[in-house]
Amino acid sequence: MRIVIAEDSTILRQGLAELLTLRGHEVAAAVKDGESLRAAVREHRPDVSVVDVRMPPTHTDEGLRAAIALRDELPGCAILLFSQYVETKYAAQLLADRAGGVGYLLKDRVAEVADFLDALHRVSAGQTVLDPEVVSQLFSATRRTSALSELTAREREVLGLMAEGRSNSAIAAGLFLSAGSVEKYVTSIFGKLGLPQSEGDNRRVLAVLRYLDS
Repeated sequence: MRIVIAEDSTILRQGLAELLTLRGHEVAAAVKDGESLRAAVREHRPDVSVVDVRMPPTHTDEGLRAAIALRDELPGCAILLFSQYVETKYAAQLLADRAGGVGYLLKDRVAEVADFLDALHRVSAGQTVLDPEVVSQLFSATRRTSALSELTAREREVLGLMAEGRSNSAIAAGLFLSAGSVEKYVTSIFGKLGLPQSEGDNRRVLAVLRYLDS
């Protein structure tokens, strides 16, 4: 296979390159950031690219966003995300694209070289390979978003004002509702988001976090 590696850690980047070369594969390029990844894939048109999620300059989700941009530019190019982290915000977008192989493995959970190589072959062949932990976290993120979709328009409006830091009385004044009506909406929101009353958790804060996460 012809492979491009995008990994900001010099040791891991060189280690992967040596490992794959020893196993008879061609490492066309080994780069350390998203822009270099895009340039390398355009130039070499690899069978598969191994991409870290967090790379310079902000070390958040540059690799993942570069992978999505590549799939838009070169439909069907195979991407294997190989990271310590599960980034749910854009991962679902990448995985929803059915054109070409895609995978997401967690570095700490790949115990055998053979498993990694098998994943590379499968992704290059157009298949999808996902670590079970990635699936679990994506499912949890989707479930949270689905719960928000169950809120009525008025409940979403109330939750939006909660996210702005408004008290129930301020929400009531802003929406021309009674204090009792706002309390009912807030209680309904907690129920639909699965936030039971607890001494250790501030349900108002948790509800707002769900809203912002969506």
